[in-house]
Amino acid sequence: MALNPQLFPNGMPVPFVGEVFVLARDGVEFEIDKIPGSSNGHVKTRGTIYLSNIRMVVVAKKPVAEFIAFDMPLLHIHDEKFNQPIFHCNNISGKVEPVIPEEQHRALYSTHSFKILFKEGGCGTFVPLFFNLLESVRQYNHHNATTRTDPLQAAQTPVDEMMRCAYVDPNDPTRIFLQQPTPESQLRRRAYHQPAESAY
Repeated sequence: MALNPQLFPNGMPVPFVGEVFVLARDGVEFEIDKIPGSSNGHVKTRGTIYLSNIRMVVVAKKPVAEFIAFDMPLLHIHDEKFNQPIFHCNNISGKVEPVIPEEQHRALYSTHSFKILFKEGGCGTFVPLFFNLLESVRQYNHHNATTRTDPLQAAQTPVDEMMRCAYVDPNDPTRIFLQQPTPESQLRRRAYHQPAESAY
């Protein structure tokens, strides 16, 4: 995870080299724990989710204290579960490991628990794409399971075939990117812990 990743002025995340955005989903509620500077470390906000072949980024519609966006590398997500409660909206819960800088010790960082609640419309497009992409990333990168994993290795995951076979639910407001969005700049990030300005 990375708190407040680099965003373009329109709210779209600045992509990494080799990153392909798959979809964007508005109108979700997002909950995450262990966020510095928030009350009891817990943040609850509404916003947009961007899903790529490398990560899922939640961008808050309105900032909550210091929280603007949250970046979850797909290779660091685990214990994910799709929940369909009787009296509440469908949601995905899970855990995500932090992205630890090379010079830092793992013991200084703790695992986050998250929840994505689908408050506006169905989730029949988002949920299968999310779980299929997670599975694809894990299969393609299974040889790194025992070492400290670089989240950017997920960029090698082939997503084209998965996108061609995606089912689109008419009740789900998810926007699928058939071609990559073209932000004002061709800026690309090369690492999680490097400022985007120097990542040409």
